[in-house]
Amino acid sequence: MDISALVAQNYAASKTATAPDAGGASSAFGTAANSFMTTLQASENTAMQAMTSGADPHALVEALAQTELAVQTAVTVRDRVVEAYQEILRMPV
Repeated sequence: MDISALVAQNYAASKTATAPDAGGASSAFGTAANSFMTTLQASENTAMQAMTSGADPHALVEALAQTELAVQTAVTVRDRVVEAYQEILRMPV
């Protein structure tokens, strides 16, 4: 077997090992984003019901607390991503 065939074979084998996983971090991020949007929509619906038809005030408070927690989590994740990006920019080339 010649060396170029061996190199091509090793390259093909390593290419699949380094390929991005279709169900990896991107799907986890998508799931988190969908959960965040669902929480916000449910809270908005509860708030609308409370304003128009006098829904349960306890449900409104609970929905607002869940929304606050979701927004705080999103801000924390955003801050960590920005911090990591800035750290990468500070790395010497």
